[in-house]
Amino acid sequence: MAIDYRRLRSLTGRDLIAALVRDGFVFVRYSGSHQRYGHPDGRRVTVATHAGGDTFTIKTLQSIIETQARWTEEDLQRLRLL
Repeated sequence: MAIDYRRLRSLTGRDLIAALVRDGFVFVRYSGSHQRYGHPDGRRVTVATHAGGDTFTIKTLQSIIETQARWTEEDLQRLRLL
């Protein structure tokens, strides 16, 4: 099932990082405004937090959620993002 990103338009960097931590990701390093998080199973996610309250574009969310974190819609519901 495809993820409805319109429901995630108000997701901020803080919200996304909190969800990553709830899912077992840990902070690895940062470079400027980019923070890298790693998961014990090998997944890596880079989050650009230019301003903690800024929201992400749909394409950025899609990259983070589907490509990097490899979350499904069920994962998003479990992590209380949907």
